[in-house]
Amino acid sequence: MKKDLNISLLPGDGIGKEISNQALKILEWISKKFDFNLNLTEELVGGASIDKLGTPLSDKTLGRIKKSDAIILGAVGGPKWEGLKFEKRPERGLLKIRKELDLFANFRPALVFDPLIESSSLKPEIIKGLDILLIRELTGGIYFGEPRGIKKISEEKYKGFNTLVYYTNEIKRIAEVAFETAMTRSKKLCSVDKANVLESTELWRNVMIECSQNYPEVELSHMYVDNASMQLVRDPKQFDVIVTTNMFGDILSDCASMLTGSLGMLPSASVGVSENGERKAMYEPVHGSAPDIAGKNIANPLAMILSVSMMFKYSFENETISTLINDAVESVLKKGFRTRDILSKNDLILSTDEMGEKVLEELKQ
Repeated sequence: MKKDLNISLLPGDGIGKEISNQALKILEWISKKFDFNLNLTEELVGGASIDKLGTPLSDKTLGRIKKSDAIILGAVGGPKWEGLKFEKRPERGLLKIRKELDLFANFRPALVFDPLIESSSLKPEIIKGLDILLIRELTGGIYFGEPRGIKKISEEKYKGFNTLVYYTNEIKRIAEVAFETAMTRSKKLCSVDKANVLESTELWRNVMIECSQNYPEVELSHMYVDNASMQLVRDPKQFDVIVTTNMFGDILSDCASMLTGSLGMLPSASVGVSENGERKAMYEPVHGSAPDIAGKNIANPLAMILSVSMMFKYSFENETISTLINDAVESVLKKGFRTRDILSKNDLILSTDEMGEKVLEELKQ
């Protein structure tokens, strides 16, 4: 009997629907080819949910996705909803999913495919063979800390404030994930903070050092975030696994995306553990909803497809399917097929739909 895998698909806003359609092509083929049933349920989140349900994430939707084995997200947000109150904006739906499912560990690989070396703004010798992994703490820090808000002080003066808070247990659990991950790679871990001026990240550094005692084989180093951002573009291959706070991880992962040539090439996995010990995870491209190109059929779907690959690796522990998808993407790139964000001379430009079809063709072969 085939095993049932229940997946919640949340296309979201902007290019989310277009790239989600390409992920569906891959998933439908996999479902027919391998020994399990993929039960896909499409749900609303972000602006799409606001337009139909009046909220960026309804309680019913949250309840349903909590029961799924994995979540695939397209993107949320856009100028249409920027005038809404902060708590009603599309991004609050995404943050609520992360918080409610306690998806505290965000894996963001920066892998350079050889055919895309010329797409990067960096010299080929700097990025050739690059394979680094950024692990971002996702449910704490300044994005969730209280108090926060904007207060009116006088007719002409306002005060905006956010609170950067980390508790020992929050740092310890992301540290353990980072050390365990480093053990499966080159046993090198760089922790990025701003311990010289921020007490909360001084605590971060102290806990990292304490946790390192349990992993004597892992070489732990520390770097201030401003230096880390410079080193990522100066000498990225000095890193293997990087672990950092919510906000710093948000910034550094976008910086790392330019090493690969485009945000359109970066997948991610947000992972947590439920109360009964089951792994919960959401997979999404690092890029946003790109409203300026939405509906034009020109968005790069490869980050979304590679996010599906990460889903099979981390949620379903199926390295075979994960590797098949990665190899199919690389094969398409080797043959010179590109979307316009990774286009260089002599390449063959494809639409979003066409790129999805090409990856599917490679899988079938």
